[in-house]
Amino acid sequence: MIKQFFSLALFMSLSAGTMFAQKDGGLSPEFVKTLHQKEMKSSCKALQNAAASNSIDALAKNNANKGGLDTYFSNETTKQSITDQKQSGRCWMFSGFNVLRSNFAKRTDSLTVDLSQGYLFVFDQLEKSNLCLQGIIDNADKPMDDRLVQFFFQHPINDGGTFCGVADLVDKYGLVPHEVMPETVSSNDTRRIGALLSSKLREFGLQLRKMVADKKSDKEIKAAKEEMLGTIYHMLCLSFGAPVQEFDYAFKNAEGKTVTEVKHYTPLTFAKEVVGEKLNGTFIMVMNDPRHEYYKTYEVEYDRHVYDGHNWKYLNLPMEDIAEMAIASIKGNTKMYSSYDVGKFLDGSRGYSSLDNYDYGSLFNTTFGMNKAERIMTYDSGSTHAMTLVAVDLDANGKPTMWKVENSWNATWGQNGCLIMTNEWFNEFMFRLVINNKYVPAKIKKMYEQKPIMVMPDDPLFLPDAD
Repeated sequence: MIKQFFSLALFMSLSAGTMFAQKDGGLSPEFVKTLHQKEMKSSCKALQNAAASNSIDALAKNNANKGGLDTYFSNETTKQSITDQKQSGRCWMFSGFNVLRSNFAKRTDSLTVDLSQGYLFVFDQLEKSNLCLQGIIDNADKPMDDRLVQFFFQHPINDGGTFCGVADLVDKYGLVPHEVMPETVSSNDTRRIGALLSSKLREFGLQLRKMVADKKSDKEIKAAKEEMLGTIYHMLCLSFGAPVQEFDYAFKNAEGKTVTEVKHYTPLTFAKEVVGEKLNGTFIMVMNDPRHEYYKTYEVEYDRHVYDGHNWKYLNLPMEDIAEMAIASIKGNTKMYSSYDVGKFLDGSRGYSSLDNYDYGSLFNTTFGMNKAERIMTYDSGSTHAMTLVAVDLDANGKPTMWKVENSWNATWGQNGCLIMTNEWFNEFMFRLVINNKYVPAKIKKMYEQKPIMVMPDDPLFLPDAD
């Protein structure tokens, strides 16, 4: 009786649906009923039960690819300690600092230093706040639905970034050791303070737009913006600590023994000691974006950390050219900032990324056939996470077969804090790389100096590295 009642109810609901005029492109009840009937005929009950009780990755994991993992690399830079960004989007800073401290150890014959992300993060967030507010002022004559105006209000601030931000911030504000300014609860988990800062900047942005509309003077608008930034700085100092102005410090060797005299530093003099020179001008950023023409330089408008700093500028290259420079850098014992769509085909338990890790197509009886350009243009893929490229394994012909990066998800994750990736995965999901000038061929340097093609900051590939 109950079964008959529900069957009658289903029939009446489907019949009632036919009483409404169907708009072209809508789903008719008859079509949905056909889908259901087809699914019931074709589906395997055992597979339905398995899918209801297990994660998709567990079901799609390729058992044939779960064998022993080759961890030998023919070319590898000197190992260093693994860091932990905790619940923050500061992977770009951790990766950038990995490069800086590695270069310092190499230049000073193994002196070590742990750098304070918390110190530079205060200024990163202050500078991004100013960038947002000044960008809103610069574009205040445009309507709220303008693409650039929407960009500032949708993304007023974030804790992601690129190596360009590391360079601008270090050159402007310097560095301090981690011991001098350690992490706080909010720097380890930036979600709440990030949301509050975003809300405040949106509020301030509306006020500044009104001041422009009311024809307030430039002096009045500047004074209002500076007062707003005072509020932002107060929030930052309470959350991350007030930035250190001067300190005493002595360097240690790889065994942790103090081997230099204690010296007095400011953040700028300490940065000069660690970096040895200004970062800007010592590197180029290259990128693989098959949507755009190769061997052309591009610049992303407003995609920078500092309003009076450098826009994100890169040379678009085929993966073969990028790999050639990366191999030269690794052979020269020089680590590199790099970024990826890290979540694709990632086996986190092994710290291994391979296109063969999961077979989603077989599980769902379909294919996932977009190429790299198509994935980017449809927002299916993009750079999400920065890591430090440290090793490559080459075959007998000198071609790469595997790559390794230092991650910033603590030393217990993956391969002792590192991630191994096949060359096939690397080609599909690696996006940008920062190369020291000494490993850049002259012809590539010349291409990089072309007048850049300007692109918009809301492009799917130009979101900051933040995982």
